[in-house]
Amino acid sequence: MSSSSENPTVTERGGGKDRRDDDGEKKEGGGGFIEKVKDFIHDIGEKIEGAVGFGKPTADVSRVHIPHITLHRADLVVDVLIKNPNPVPIPLVDIDYLIESDGRKLVSGLIPDAGTIHAHGEETVKIPISLIYDDIKSTYDDIKPGSIIPYLVRVVLLIDVPIIGRIKLPLEKSGEVPIPYKPDVDVEKIKFHRFSFEETTATLHLKLENKNDFDLGLNMLEYEMWLGDDSIASAELTESAKIEKQGVTTMQIPFSFRPKDFGSAVWDMIRGRGTSYTIKGKMDVDTPFGNMKLPISKEGGTTRLKKEDDDDED
Repeated sequence: MSSSSENPTVTERGGGKDRRDDDGEKKEGGGGFIEKVKDFIHDIGEKIEGAVGFGKPTADVSRVHIPHITLHRADLVVDVLIKNPNPVPIPLVDIDYLIESDGRKLVSGLIPDAGTIHAHGEETVKIPISLIYDDIKSTYDDIKPGSIIPYLVRVVLLIDVPIIGRIKLPLEKSGEVPIPYKPDVDVEKIKFHRFSFEETTATLHLKLENKNDFDLGLNMLEYEMWLGDDSIASAELTESAKIEKQGVTTMQIPFSFRPKDFGSAVWDMIRGRGTSYTIKGKMDVDTPFGNMKLPISKEGGTTRLKKEDDDDED
């Protein structure tokens, strides 16, 4: 090895001394120490990388539930369980989500800076998603009110893991969601029991039709009824009933009123003439997808008063 590339000061220390010693001294006293530090850091890095490599975060969609549903929208919450086996917290950078039905996009979005998963911990991250029915029906006119449609939730988690860097965890979960239709309400008849000018008692035969492809469990019915321009009855009923899908049920609701307090519509009904009526109110129902509050309304209907001994089949 030529000495021309070595430090001249080192070369002049004496030709009798083995230059390899000088080289050795250099390696131990100078570059050798730095190399050992580099090797140490490299070894530690490999061990950390190996540990993290065996402990990559895992995630799973544990459930999708519908906490709130109306005639206009369904609010879904996607619960994603994330487990971090590492000794350091890891940031959840972004959450990208998509809901589709039969391959057609219903809604998509991005949630940035979604939080941090604790070291050696697990977190349930909740992803709120809203389905607006008008948007869905205007885009896909074959999706009808009252139907049940399948959905597929696709979620991609972007996680920043030390040493490894950013990784993506793709997840998906399938299920069904309803496109609810409000029940039809109608007056089948008003049956007269006792008449006086001071108080008249009668029974309202109220017909409810469920146009949905799922059952409705009635918990509460609140209504107000008008004959012509006069409000003659209002009540809140807590009687439970089941209205089967595409089915009809009839409720018998007793009520009383004072004919002398009302106008000509009541007297037309008492005389046996057809009388216009309006019903408005709301229902509290249980469905396979959760509890719902549904409005009921009927305007422009006609009815007549039946005597108690009239044929019920009329």
